[in-house]
Amino acid sequence: MTAPRRKSQHSSPFGSDTSNASIELNPLFSRPGEATEFPRFTLPDGAALPSTAYQIVHDEAMLDGNARLNLATFVGTWMEAEAGKLYAETVDKNMIDKDEYPKTADIEHRCWRILADLWNAPDPERSVGTSTIGSSEACMLAGLALKRRWQHARRKDGRSTDRPNIIMSSAVQVCWEKFCNYFEVEARYVPISEDHPVLDGHELEKYVDENTIGVVAIMGVTYTGMYEPVEKISKALDAIQKASGLDIPIHVDGASGAMVAPFLQPKLTWDFRVPRVISINTSGHKYGLVYPGLGWVVWRDESDLPEDLIFHVSYLGGDMPTFALNFSRPGAQVLLQYYLFLRLGREGYRSVHAACRDVARYLAHEIGAMEPFQLWNDGSDIPVFAWRLKPDFAGEWTLQHLSDRLRMAGWLVPAYPMPDGMTDLTVQRVVVRNGFTRDLAESFLQDLRTAVEFLEKAPTPLPEPGEANAFHH
Repeated sequence: MTAPRRKSQHSSPFGSDTSNASIELNPLFSRPGEATEFPRFTLPDGAALPSTAYQIVHDEAMLDGNARLNLATFVGTWMEAEAGKLYAETVDKNMIDKDEYPKTADIEHRCWRILADLWNAPDPERSVGTSTIGSSEACMLAGLALKRRWQHARRKDGRSTDRPNIIMSSAVQVCWEKFCNYFEVEARYVPISEDHPVLDGHELEKYVDENTIGVVAIMGVTYTGMYEPVEKISKALDAIQKASGLDIPIHVDGASGAMVAPFLQPKLTWDFRVPRVISINTSGHKYGLVYPGLGWVVWRDESDLPEDLIFHVSYLGGDMPTFALNFSRPGAQVLLQYYLFLRLGREGYRSVHAACRDVARYLAHEIGAMEPFQLWNDGSDIPVFAWRLKPDFAGEWTLQHLSDRLRMAGWLVPAYPMPDGMTDLTVQRVVVRNGFTRDLAESFLQDLRTAVEFLEKAPTPLPEPGEANAFHH
Protein backbone atom coordinates (compact mmCIF):
# COMPACT_ATOMS: atom_id res chain seq x y z
CA MET A 1 0.00 0.00 0.00
CA THR A 2 1.24 3.47 -0.81
CA ALA A 3 2.11 5.42 2.31
CA PRO A 4 -0.21 8.38 3.02
CA ARG A 5 1.27 11.67 1.84
CA ARG A 6 1.24 14.92 3.72
CA LYS A 7 -1.59 17.20 2.68
CA SER A 8 -0.40 20.17 0.70
CA GLN A 9 -1.58 23.67 1.51
CA HIS A 10 -0.43 24.96 -1.87
CA SER A 11 -2.97 27.01 -3.80
CA SER A 12 -2.72 26.69 -7.58
CA PRO A 13 -2.84 29.91 -9.63
CA PHE A 14 -5.04 28.05 -12.10
CA GLY A 15 -7.75 27.33 -9.57
CA SER A 16 -7.29 23.57 -8.97
CA ASP A 17 -7.95 22.30 -5.49
CA THR A 18 -4.57 21.13 -4.21
CA SER A 19 -5.50 20.87 -0.54
CA ASN A 20 -5.64 17.06 -0.57
CA ALA A 21 -2.51 15.40 -1.91
CA SER A 22 -3.91 11.88 -2.27
CA ILE A 23 -6.84 9.98 -3.75
CA GLU A 24 -8.41 7.22 -1.69
CA LEU A 25 -9.89 4.23 -3.47
CA ASN A 26 -13.28 2.89 -2.43
CA PRO A 27 -12.66 -0.53 -0.79
CA LEU A 28 -15.22 -2.03 -3.15
CA PHE A 29 -12.85 -1.41 -6.08
CA SER A 30 -9.57 -2.40 -4.42
CA ARG A 31 -7.76 -5.60 -5.34
CA PRO A 32 -5.56 -7.78 -3.07
CA GLY A 33 -2.02 -6.43 -2.94
CA GLU A 34 -2.97 -3.21 -4.72
CA ALA A 35 -2.67 0.31 -3.38
CA THR A 36 -5.84 1.86 -1.98
CA GLU A 37 -4.45 5.39 -1.97
CA PHE A 38 -2.84 7.21 -4.88
CA PRO A 39 -0.89 10.50 -4.97
CA ARG A 40 -2.58 13.36 -6.83
CA PHE A 41 0.46 15.30 -7.99
CA THR A 42 3.25 12.75 -8.35
CA LEU A 43 3.47 9.44 -10.20
CA PRO A 44 2.53 6.41 -8.09
CA ASP A 45 5.41 4.10 -7.22
CA GLY A 46 3.75 1.10 -8.85
CA ALA A 47 1.20 0.20 -11.49
CA ALA A 48 -2.54 -0.25 -10.99
CA LEU A 49 -4.95 -2.57 -12.73
CA PRO A 50 -6.71 -1.04 -15.78
CA SER A 51 -10.09 -1.35 -14.09
CA THR A 52 -8.81 0.46 -10.99
CA ALA A 53 -7.30 3.35 -12.97
CA TYR A 54 -10.51 3.55 -15.01
CA GLN A 55 -12.68 3.69 -11.91
CA ILE A 56 -10.64 6.49 -10.35
CA VAL A 57 -10.74 8.65 -13.48
CA HIS A 58 -14.39 7.80 -14.12
CA ASP A 59 -15.39 8.84 -10.61
CA GLU A 60 -13.46 12.12 -10.85
CA ALA A 61 -15.01 13.02 -14.22
CA MET A 62 -18.47 12.04 -12.98
CA LEU A 63 -18.41 15.12 -10.76
CA ASP A 64 -18.37 17.44 -13.78
CA GLY A 65 -21.64 19.07 -14.78
CA ASN A 66 -24.04 17.37 -17.17
CA ALA A 67 -22.93 18.49 -20.63
CA ARG A 68 -26.47 18.40 -22.03
CA LEU A 69 -27.59 20.91 -19.36
CA ASN A 70 -24.68 23.26 -20.08
CA LEU A 71 -26.35 26.26 -21.70
CA ALA A 72 -23.13 28.26 -21.45
CA THR A 73 -21.01 26.51 -24.05
CA PHE A 74 -21.17 26.68 -27.83
CA VAL A 75 -19.24 23.42 -28.08
CA GLY A 76 -21.05 20.32 -29.32
CA THR A 77 -22.06 17.79 -26.67
CA TRP A 78 -23.93 15.17 -28.71
CA MET A 79 -23.35 13.06 -31.82
CA GLU A 80 -25.01 9.96 -33.23
CA ALA A 81 -23.88 6.44 -32.29
CA GLU A 82 -22.35 5.94 -35.75
CA ALA A 83 -20.22 9.04 -35.23
CA GLY A 84 -19.11 7.70 -31.85
CA LYS A 85 -18.13 4.42 -33.50
CA LEU A 86 -16.17 6.25 -36.22
CA TYR A 87 -14.50 8.37 -33.55
CA ALA A 88 -13.38 5.29 -31.59
CA GLU A 89 -12.01 3.70 -34.77
CA THR A 90 -9.92 6.72 -35.77
CA VAL A 91 -8.64 8.27 -32.52
CA ASP A 92 -5.10 7.17 -33.40
CA LYS A 93 -4.85 9.18 -36.63
CA ASN A 94 -2.42 12.11 -36.58
CA MET A 95 -3.67 14.85 -38.89
CA ILE A 96 -0.20 16.24 -39.53
CA ASP A 97 1.17 12.88 -40.70
CA LYS A 98 -0.15 13.16 -44.24
CA ASP A 99 2.31 10.58 -45.55
CA GLU A 100 1.05 7.89 -43.18
CA TYR A 101 -2.61 8.88 -43.45
CA PRO A 102 -3.03 10.19 -47.01
CA LYS A 103 -6.75 9.44 -47.18
CA THR A 104 -7.41 11.46 -44.03
CA ALA A 105 -5.38 14.28 -45.61
CA ASP A 106 -7.49 14.01 -48.75
CA ILE A 107 -10.69 14.19 -46.69
CA GLU A 108 -9.39 17.29 -44.91
CA HIS A 109 -8.86 18.86 -48.35
CA ARG A 110 -12.41 17.93 -49.39
CA CYS A 111 -13.83 19.49 -46.23
CA TRP A 112 -12.32 22.94 -46.67
CA ARG A 113 -13.19 22.86 -50.37
CA ILE A 114 -16.78 22.17 -49.34
CA LEU A 115 -16.60 25.15 -46.97
CA ALA A 116 -15.10 27.39 -49.67
CA ASP A 117 -18.07 26.52 -51.87
CA LEU A 118 -20.54 26.93 -48.99
CA TRP A 119 -19.13 30.38 -48.31
CA ASN A 120 -19.40 31.40 -51.98
CA ALA A 121 -15.73 31.65 -52.88
CA PRO A 122 -15.52 32.97 -56.48
CA ASP A 123 -13.46 29.94 -57.51
CA PRO A 124 -13.26 27.26 -54.77
CA GLU A 125 -10.54 25.47 -56.73
CA ARG A 126 -8.31 28.50 -56.16
CA SER A 127 -9.16 28.79 -52.47
CA VAL A 128 -6.88 27.42 -49.78
CA GLY A 129 -7.72 26.25 -46.28
CA THR A 130 -6.85 23.99 -43.38
CA SER A 131 -8.28 22.29 -40.34
CA THR A 132 -7.17 23.54 -36.92
CA ILE A 133 -7.54 22.80 -33.22
CA GLY A 134 -10.71 24.85 -32.81
CA SER A 135 -11.48 28.26 -34.24
CA SER A 136 -8.98 29.94 -31.89
CA GLU A 137 -6.06 28.48 -33.85
CA ALA A 138 -7.93 29.35 -37.04
CA CYS A 139 -8.15 32.99 -35.90
CA MET A 140 -4.42 33.00 -35.08
CA LEU A 141 -3.61 31.75 -38.58
CA ALA A 142 -5.94 34.25 -40.22
CA GLY A 143 -4.43 37.07 -38.18
CA LEU A 144 -0.90 35.98 -39.08
CA ALA A 145 -1.84 35.97 -42.76
CA LEU A 146 -3.23 39.51 -42.45
CA LYS A 147 -0.07 40.69 -40.71
CA ARG A 148 2.32 39.05 -43.16
CA ARG A 149 0.28 40.29 -46.14
CA TRP A 150 0.48 43.84 -44.77
CA GLN A 151 4.21 43.51 -44.10
CA HIS A 152 4.92 42.39 -47.65
CA ALA A 153 2.97 45.32 -49.11
CA ARG A 154 4.75 47.81 -46.84
CA ARG A 155 8.21 46.45 -47.61
CA LYS A 156 7.48 46.51 -51.31
CA ASP A 157 6.77 50.24 -50.99
CA GLY A 158 9.83 50.80 -48.80
CA ARG A 159 7.78 51.66 -45.72
CA SER A 160 8.11 50.64 -42.08
CA THR A 161 6.45 47.49 -40.79
CA ASP A 162 6.47 48.69 -37.19
CA ARG A 163 3.29 49.01 -35.12
CA PRO A 164 0.69 46.95 -37.02
CA ASN A 165 -2.86 47.16 -35.66
CA ILE A 166 -6.12 45.32 -36.14
CA ILE A 167 -9.65 46.67 -35.66
CA MET A 168 -12.39 44.73 -33.87
CA SER A 169 -15.37 45.07 -31.58
CA SER A 170 -14.84 45.28 -27.83
CA ALA A 171 -17.08 42.19 -27.73
CA VAL A 172 -14.53 40.10 -29.65
CA GLN A 173 -13.67 36.59 -28.46
CA VAL A 174 -10.62 36.35 -26.19
CA CYS A 175 -8.59 34.46 -28.83
CA TRP A 176 -8.15 37.76 -30.69
CA GLU A 177 -6.71 39.37 -27.56
CA LYS A 178 -4.30 36.45 -27.42
CA PHE A 179 -3.38 36.88 -31.08
CA CYS A 180 -2.54 40.54 -30.56
CA ASN A 181 -0.51 39.74 -27.44
CA TYR A 182 1.39 36.77 -28.83
CA PHE A 183 2.10 38.19 -32.29
CA GLU A 184 2.67 41.84 -31.34
CA VAL A 185 -0.22 43.51 -33.08
CA GLU A 186 -1.96 46.50 -31.51
CA ALA A 187 -5.59 45.72 -30.74
CA ARG A 188 -7.93 48.61 -31.50
CA TYR A 189 -11.31 47.92 -29.95
CA VAL A 190 -14.43 49.71 -31.11
CA PRO A 191 -16.65 49.90 -28.01
CA ILE A 192 -20.24 48.71 -28.27
CA SER A 193 -23.18 50.77 -27.01
CA GLU A 194 -26.96 50.68 -26.76
CA ASP A 195 -27.15 52.37 -30.17
CA HIS A 196 -24.40 50.23 -31.70
CA PRO A 197 -24.52 46.82 -29.95
CA VAL A 198 -22.16 45.33 -32.55
CA LEU A 199 -19.36 46.57 -34.79
CA ASP A 200 -21.30 48.08 -37.69
CA GLY A 201 -18.88 50.51 -39.36
CA HIS A 202 -19.92 53.49 -37.24
CA GLU A 203 -16.98 55.91 -36.89
CA LEU A 204 -14.63 53.24 -38.22
CA GLU A 205 -12.50 55.97 -39.78
CA LYS A 206 -11.38 56.97 -36.28
CA TYR A 207 -9.63 53.64 -35.81
CA VAL A 208 -8.16 52.83 -39.22
CA ASP A 209 -4.77 54.06 -40.41
CA GLU A 210 -1.95 52.96 -42.71
CA ASN A 211 -0.81 50.38 -40.15
CA THR A 212 -4.15 48.59 -40.02
CA ILE A 213 -3.71 44.98 -41.17
CA GLY A 214 -7.45 44.26 -41.26
CA VAL A 215 -10.86 44.45 -39.62
CA VAL A 216 -12.42 41.49 -37.84
CA ALA A 217 -16.18 41.05 -38.27
CA ILE A 218 -17.94 38.54 -36.04
CA MET A 219 -20.74 36.29 -37.24
CA GLY A 220 -22.19 35.41 -33.86
CA VAL A 221 -20.83 37.61 -31.06
CA THR A 222 -19.87 35.47 -28.07
CA TYR A 223 -21.68 37.70 -25.58
CA THR A 224 -25.06 37.74 -27.31
CA GLY A 225 -25.01 35.64 -30.51
CA MET A 226 -25.69 38.63 -32.76
CA TYR A 227 -24.26 38.95 -36.27
CA GLU A 228 -22.08 41.92 -37.14
CA PRO A 229 -23.15 43.38 -40.52
CA VAL A 230 -20.19 42.43 -42.72
CA GLU A 231 -21.55 44.15 -45.81
CA LYS A 232 -22.13 47.39 -43.88
CA ILE A 233 -18.60 47.25 -42.44
CA SER A 234 -17.27 46.72 -45.96
CA LYS A 235 -19.14 49.77 -47.24
CA ALA A 236 -17.63 51.87 -44.45
CA LEU A 237 -14.19 50.65 -45.53
CA ASP A 238 -15.06 51.51 -49.15
CA ALA A 239 -15.72 55.08 -48.04
CA ILE A 240 -12.44 55.15 -46.11
CA GLN A 241 -10.55 53.91 -49.16
CA LYS A 242 -12.17 56.55 -51.34
CA ALA A 243 -11.18 59.27 -48.90
CA SER A 244 -7.71 58.06 -47.91
CA GLY A 245 -6.60 55.39 -50.38
CA LEU A 246 -6.31 52.77 -47.61
CA ASP A 247 -7.45 49.35 -48.83
CA ILE A 248 -8.31 47.38 -45.68
CA PRO A 249 -9.32 43.69 -45.88
CA ILE A 250 -11.87 41.92 -43.67
CA HIS A 251 -11.54 38.63 -41.84
CA VAL A 252 -14.84 37.08 -40.77
CA ASP A 253 -14.74 35.28 -37.43
CA GLY A 254 -17.56 32.87 -38.10
CA ALA A 255 -16.78 30.54 -35.20
CA SER A 256 -20.51 29.97 -34.79
CA GLY A 257 -22.38 31.85 -37.51
CA ALA A 258 -20.39 30.63 -40.53
CA MET A 259 -22.02 27.22 -40.02
CA VAL A 260 -25.47 28.70 -39.41
CA ALA A 261 -25.98 31.61 -41.83
CA PRO A 262 -25.56 29.55 -45.05
CA PHE A 263 -28.48 27.38 -43.97
CA LEU A 264 -30.79 29.71 -42.05
CA GLN A 265 -30.04 33.08 -43.71
CA PRO A 266 -28.81 32.10 -47.22
CA LYS A 267 -29.59 35.54 -48.69
CA LEU A 268 -27.53 37.39 -46.08
CA THR A 269 -24.37 38.75 -47.71
CA TRP A 270 -21.50 38.23 -45.27
CA ASP A 271 -19.09 35.76 -46.88
CA PHE A 272 -16.82 35.76 -49.95
CA ARG A 273 -19.58 37.51 -51.88
CA VAL A 274 -18.24 40.62 -50.10
CA PRO A 275 -15.04 41.41 -52.06
CA ARG A 276 -13.17 42.71 -49.00
CA VAL A 277 -13.57 39.41 -47.16
CA ILE A 278 -10.34 37.50 -47.75
CA SER A 279 -10.64 34.82 -45.05
CA ILE A 280 -13.26 33.10 -42.89
CA ASN A 281 -12.92 30.78 -39.91
CA THR A 282 -15.40 28.55 -38.15
CA SER A 283 -15.57 25.94 -35.41
CA GLY A 284 -16.35 22.45 -36.60
CA HIS A 285 -17.09 21.65 -32.96
CA LYS A 286 -19.75 24.35 -32.56
CA TYR A 287 -22.52 24.55 -35.15
CA GLY A 288 -20.45 22.29 -37.37
CA LEU A 289 -21.83 19.71 -34.88
CA VAL A 290 -18.58 17.78 -34.27
CA TYR A 291 -17.18 16.85 -30.85
CA PRO A 292 -14.58 19.30 -29.42
CA GLY A 293 -11.24 19.88 -31.06
CA LEU A 294 -11.89 21.09 -34.62
CA GLY A 295 -11.76 24.41 -36.44
CA TRP A 296 -11.45 25.53 -40.06
CA VAL A 297 -10.06 28.54 -41.87
CA VAL A 298 -10.39 29.25 -45.59
CA TRP A 299 -8.86 32.02 -47.71
CA ARG A 300 -10.70 33.35 -50.75
CA ASP A 301 -7.71 32.81 -53.05
CA GLU A 302 -4.22 31.34 -52.83
CA SER A 303 -2.84 34.86 -53.24
CA ASP A 304 -4.49 35.91 -49.95
CA LEU A 305 -2.33 33.48 -47.95
CA PRO A 306 1.35 34.55 -48.20
CA GLU A 307 3.44 31.71 -49.54
CA ASP A 308 6.17 32.16 -46.93
CA LEU A 309 3.73 31.07 -44.20
CA ILE A 310 3.17 27.70 -45.86
CA PHE A 311 5.29 24.65 -45.20
CA HIS A 312 5.41 22.02 -47.91
CA VAL A 313 5.50 18.31 -47.18
CA SER A 314 5.23 15.51 -49.70
CA TYR A 315 3.13 12.39 -49.56
CA LEU A 316 2.65 9.71 -52.19
CA GLY A 317 5.02 11.64 -54.41
CA GLY A 318 2.81 14.75 -54.29
CA ASP A 319 2.98 18.12 -52.55
CA MET A 320 0.86 18.90 -49.49
CA PRO A 321 1.01 22.51 -48.23
CA THR A 322 0.45 22.94 -44.48
CA PHE A 323 -0.15 26.01 -42.35
CA ALA A 324 -0.70 25.33 -38.64
CA LEU A 325 0.48 26.29 -35.18
CA ASN A 326 0.02 22.77 -33.86
CA PHE A 327 2.01 19.93 -35.34
CA SER A 328 0.64 16.62 -34.09
CA ARG A 329 -3.12 16.89 -33.79
CA PRO A 330 -6.06 14.50 -34.05
CA GLY A 331 -7.45 13.53 -37.43
CA ALA A 332 -10.57 11.87 -36.05
CA GLN A 333 -12.57 15.11 -35.81
CA VAL A 334 -11.81 15.89 -39.45
CA LEU A 335 -13.31 12.53 -40.39
CA LEU A 336 -16.31 13.28 -38.17
CA GLN A 337 -16.82 16.56 -40.00
CA TYR A 338 -16.83 14.77 -43.35
CA TYR A 339 -19.23 12.20 -41.90
CA LEU A 340 -21.62 15.01 -41.02
CA PHE A 341 -21.27 16.69 -44.41
CA LEU A 342 -22.29 13.37 -46.01
CA ARG A 343 -24.88 12.53 -43.36
CA LEU A 344 -26.73 15.85 -43.28
CA GLY A 345 -26.07 17.74 -46.49
CA ARG A 346 -27.51 21.22 -46.87
CA GLU A 347 -31.04 20.22 -45.95
CA GLY A 348 -29.94 18.28 -42.89
CA TYR A 349 -27.90 21.17 -41.51
CA ARG A 350 -30.77 23.53 -42.23
CA SER A 351 -33.19 21.27 -40.39
CA VAL A 352 -30.96 20.83 -37.32
CA HIS A 353 -30.17 24.53 -37.01
CA ALA A 354 -33.77 25.55 -37.67
CA ALA A 355 -34.91 23.29 -34.83
CA CYS A 356 -32.32 24.92 -32.54
CA ARG A 357 -33.40 28.38 -33.61
CA ASP A 358 -37.06 27.52 -32.99
CA VAL A 359 -36.22 26.43 -29.44
CA ALA A 360 -34.08 29.55 -28.88
CA ARG A 361 -36.79 31.89 -30.10
CA TYR A 362 -39.41 30.10 -28.01
CA LEU A 363 -37.25 30.39 -24.90
CA ALA A 364 -36.47 34.03 -25.66
CA HIS A 365 -40.17 34.81 -26.04
CA GLU A 366 -41.06 33.12 -22.75
CA ILE A 367 -38.20 34.71 -20.82
CA GLY A 368 -38.85 38.11 -22.36
CA ALA A 369 -42.44 37.88 -21.12
CA MET A 370 -41.31 37.42 -17.51
CA GLU A 371 -41.67 40.56 -15.42
CA PRO A 372 -38.02 41.12 -14.35
CA PHE A 373 -36.42 40.65 -17.76
CA GLN A 374 -35.74 42.54 -20.96
CA LEU A 375 -34.35 40.72 -23.99
CA TRP A 376 -31.09 41.86 -25.54
CA ASN A 377 -31.78 39.76 -28.64
CA ASP A 378 -34.15 36.90 -29.51
CA GLY A 379 -32.02 34.14 -31.09
CA SER A 380 -32.88 35.03 -34.69
CA ASP A 381 -29.24 35.04 -35.83
CA ILE A 382 -27.53 32.00 -34.34
CA PRO A 383 -29.62 30.08 -31.76
CA VAL A 384 -28.24 32.17 -28.91
CA PHE A 385 -29.88 34.97 -26.97
CA ALA A 386 -29.27 37.12 -23.92
CA TRP A 387 -31.38 39.08 -21.50
CA ARG A 388 -30.92 41.70 -18.80
CA LEU A 389 -32.85 42.89 -15.79
CA LYS A 390 -35.16 45.76 -16.73
CA PRO A 391 -33.65 49.21 -16.07
CA ASP A 392 -36.40 49.92 -13.52
CA PHE A 393 -36.02 46.54 -11.77
CA ALA A 394 -36.41 47.14 -8.02
CA GLY A 395 -35.64 43.67 -6.68
CA GLU A 396 -32.81 42.83 -4.30
CA TRP A 397 -31.35 40.01 -6.41
CA THR A 398 -29.08 39.99 -9.46
CA LEU A 399 -28.55 37.78 -12.48
CA GLN A 400 -25.57 36.27 -10.67
CA HIS A 401 -27.97 35.15 -7.92
CA LEU A 402 -30.20 33.64 -10.58
CA SER A 403 -27.26 31.87 -12.21
CA ASP A 404 -26.37 30.33 -8.83
CA ARG A 405 -29.94 29.12 -8.28
CA LEU A 406 -30.07 27.54 -11.74
CA ARG A 407 -26.76 25.79 -11.10
CA MET A 408 -28.36 24.12 -8.08
CA ALA A 409 -30.84 22.53 -10.50
CA GLY A 410 -28.00 21.40 -12.80
CA TRP A 411 -28.26 24.21 -15.40
CA LEU A 412 -25.15 26.19 -16.34
CA VAL A 413 -26.34 29.63 -17.48
CA PRO A 414 -23.67 32.35 -17.28
CA ALA A 415 -24.29 35.89 -16.07
CA TYR A 416 -21.55 38.37 -16.90
CA PRO A 417 -20.86 42.06 -17.54
CA MET A 418 -20.82 43.26 -21.12
CA PRO A 419 -17.48 44.38 -22.65
CA ASP A 420 -15.93 47.83 -22.82
CA GLY A 421 -18.50 50.48 -23.52
CA MET A 422 -21.19 48.72 -21.50
CA THR A 423 -19.38 47.16 -18.52
CA ASP A 424 -22.05 48.45 -16.13
CA LEU A 425 -24.61 46.15 -17.79
CA THR A 426 -24.89 42.48 -16.82
CA VAL A 427 -26.62 40.00 -19.10
CA GLN A 428 -27.47 36.32 -18.95
CA ARG A 429 -27.13 34.10 -22.01
CA VAL A 430 -28.45 30.80 -23.33
CA VAL A 431 -26.84 28.79 -26.14
CA VAL A 432 -29.19 26.28 -27.80
CA ARG A 433 -27.30 23.38 -29.38
CA ASN A 434 -28.25 20.21 -31.19
CA GLY A 435 -29.82 17.89 -28.63
CA PHE A 436 -31.46 20.64 -26.56
CA THR A 437 -35.05 19.69 -27.26
CA ARG A 438 -38.32 21.51 -26.68
CA ASP A 439 -38.95 19.16 -23.73
CA LEU A 440 -35.62 20.15 -22.14
CA ALA A 441 -36.49 23.78 -22.82
CA GLU A 442 -39.77 23.35 -20.92
CA SER A 443 -37.88 21.82 -18.00
CA PHE A 444 -35.44 24.72 -18.04
CA LEU A 445 -38.26 27.27 -18.06
CA GLN A 446 -39.90 25.56 -15.10
CA ASP A 447 -36.64 25.68 -13.13
CA LEU A 448 -36.04 29.29 -14.18
CA ARG A 449 -39.49 30.36 -12.97
CA THR A 450 -38.99 28.46 -9.72
CA ALA A 451 -35.63 30.17 -9.20
CA VAL A 452 -37.10 33.63 -9.86
CA GLU A 453 -39.99 32.93 -7.49
CA PHE A 454 -37.54 31.86 -4.78
CA LEU A 455 -35.41 34.98 -5.23
CA GLU A 456 -38.46 37.25 -5.15
CA LYS A 457 -39.55 35.77 -1.81
CA ALA A 458 -36.10 35.24 -0.26
CA PRO A 459 -35.21 37.31 2.79
CA THR A 460 -32.80 40.12 2.03
CA PRO A 461 -30.02 40.90 1.83
CA LEU A 462 -29.08 37.86 -0.25
CA PRO A 463 -25.54 36.43 -0.01
CA GLU A 464 -23.15 38.06 -2.45
CA PRO A 465 -22.50 35.53 -5.26
CA GLY A 466 -19.17 37.13 -6.12
CA GLU A 467 -18.00 39.17 -9.04
CA ALA A 468 -18.44 37.52 -12.45
CA ASN A 469 -15.86 37.98 -15.16
CA ALA A 470 -16.78 38.50 -18.78
CA PHE A 471 -17.63 35.18 -20.36
CA HIS A 472 -15.32 34.32 -23.24
CA HIS A 473 -16.18 30.75 -24.20
